[in-house]
Amino acid sequence: MSEAPPPGRDRQAARTFGIRAEWAALALLTLTGYRVLARNFVAPGGEIDLIAQRGQTIAFIEVKARPQMDQALIAITEQKRRRIARAAQVWLRQNRWAVTYALRGDAVFIAPRRLPRHLPGAFELDLMGY
Repeated sequence: MSEAPPPGRDRQAARTFGIRAEWAALALLTLTGYRVLARNFVAPGGEIDLIAQRGQTIAFIEVKARPQMDQALIAITEQKRRRIARAAQVWLRQNRWAVTYALRGDAVFIAPRRLPRHLPGAFELDLMGY
């Protein structure tokens, strides 16, 4: 009979995987000409993994790491999109200079032994009232 992993070990492994995924996403975006403006932006009611600019576009980016790429592709739920939009509204109120830029909801998908995949315009952002 095998022993169960120590308490918290699976959670720690998932956290480590997530941190590595964010670094991979950051590297991909930087190599493709994006300038990262914020990481792990937290606001009441929401959070954004990365906020990046390229040209006249500001992208609010969700990083999804899953064991398989197809799982990562479907992992951004409606609830998650609402939370990102709420945080984006706060960020925009704090960074008024950005309101004239094109605003977009992007995703970077990460899976083991696969190249990261950046999907511009992966989801709609309801930014009414910012």
